[in-house]
Amino acid sequence: MSEFLRSDSILSNLYNPEHDYYYNSYSYLNVHEEMLKDHQRTLSYHNAIMNNKHLFENKIVLDVGAGTGILSMFAAKAGAKHVYAIEYSSIADIAQNIVATNKLSDRITIIKKKAEETELPVDKVDIIISEWMGYMLLFEGMLDTVIFCRNKWLRNGGLMFPEKAFLEMAAVNNSEWRLGNLMYWNNVYGFDFSPVKEHILNEAVVNSIDEERIISTPAHVAMFDLYTVQPEQLNFFSGFQLKTTRRDYCFGFVVWFDVYFPGHVPTILSTSPLDENTHWKQTILYFEEPLLVDKDNIIQGLIGLKKNRLNARNLDIKLHVKFKRVTLDKYFFLQ
Repeated sequence: MSEFLRSDSILSNLYNPEHDYYYNSYSYLNVHEEMLKDHQRTLSYHNAIMNNKHLFENKIVLDVGAGTGILSMFAAKAGAKHVYAIEYSSIADIAQNIVATNKLSDRITIIKKKAEETELPVDKVDIIISEWMGYMLLFEGMLDTVIFCRNKWLRNGGLMFPEKAFLEMAAVNNSEWRLGNLMYWNNVYGFDFSPVKEHILNEAVVNSIDEERIISTPAHVAMFDLYTVQPEQLNFFSGFQLKTTRRDYCFGFVVWFDVYFPGHVPTILSTSPLDENTHWKQTILYFEEPLLVDKDNIIQGLIGLKKNRLNARNLDIKLHVKFKRVTLDKYFFLQ
């Protein structure tokens, strides 16, 4: 597994490093509309900020990846002295107008630059807020930018919103996906497209999983403390052990994340299949063939995540699974 963390991406020969569409993708309003309408996401930030107004009163706040400025406006409404909102995509121009429309231009400054190229008019900030999470938590690599901002601007004793992030996984039965998405390729208008299946099974699938599809207890994969985590720790591998809850077929693993906010009134934003659905959904890692499990069986192994070498916003994933006499080694990509 350690060799995996040092190796190149299995897709590195397919990636053109000149094509980084990340910032352009966030220029489209439909992307921000989806996030704003994600009530679980937006209300979690709202509650974390508004239920802890005493933490924001007369404080200097930095919003990293501000988008339309909604988190900045929450912070201003909570009593922040001033909010510096960094947003590199062209949505920053719209955010500027939104802030002005809401008569908050004197307390919110929109900065249309990359965070790494920004100089703030203050030496330190009291609070950093950011909605940096991607699919499977680390997709898009924005946490690196948040860490950069924390190291450069957060004062000693300052606060991170959110302050902790957890990655979790469980075994899943999803036979309908296999029938609907995999077996389809056996006969496409009378032609055998089965070579496609090999590539599909290497893709980490972003989709929503119903609670009844979960067939094991969850396992903790990783925890990131936003006050101390460093970029090199975002490439990792971790052991896991899953205890099955019924006799069924295990088609793979479902992965999700939870983030925790500071304050006297705690707030948790969860993307678990057991909670309200979010735009992040969950990420599913499918096996070539399902495992037949009985109640109280143990599935164990290792999972590794690393940034793609040529595009650090994408993820390469490796699974090593042991179950009874079966050993599985499998690579996935998320892009």
